Amino acid sequence: MYQEAPTPIAPVLTAARGAGHEPLPLRRVPAGFTLVELMIVVAIIAILAAIALPSYQRHVTETRRDAATACLLELAQFAERHYTTRMAYTGLVLPNTQCQADLVQHYAFNLNGVPTASTYSIQAVAQGGQAGRDAACLTLRIDQRGTQTALNSANVANPDCW
Repeated sequence: MYQEAPTPIAPVLTAARGAGHEPLPLRRVPAGFTLVELMIVVAIIAILAAIALPSYQRHVTETRRDAATACLLELAQFAERHYTTRMAYTGLVLPNTQCQADLVQHYAFNLNGVPTASTYSIQAVAQGGQAGRDAACLTLRIDQRGTQTALNSANVANPDCW
């Protein structure tokens, strides 16, 4: 069998500067990014983060508030079942529900005052980071008539929270 000698894949480029000198090195193409290009990318990311982060935080705050209102409605249904079996709201004790457990870091759920035979009021009070970000809707309440109220940090009603 006859085998040819392997041919080089790429020819070696050499240029002599004269007798006895080393071959000239090939010019290398710079790899990577320049500092200016990197700083432009960092600036673009910072601008996008400055716009997106407050919007995301607002969305999370509103979502937690919506979950708290849903939990209040669930607790109000429990109060109505209590009334149906006893024909009075007296002795009403709020159960520990899953929605309360999910929101325990953000809202405190309790009875607003002592229930009478014909009235009750349940409230969710924002706490922790939720209280700082949602001062306009600090306290959410529902009563036996289904009246939904919300109070801001100055205890002034805010109809936009429910």
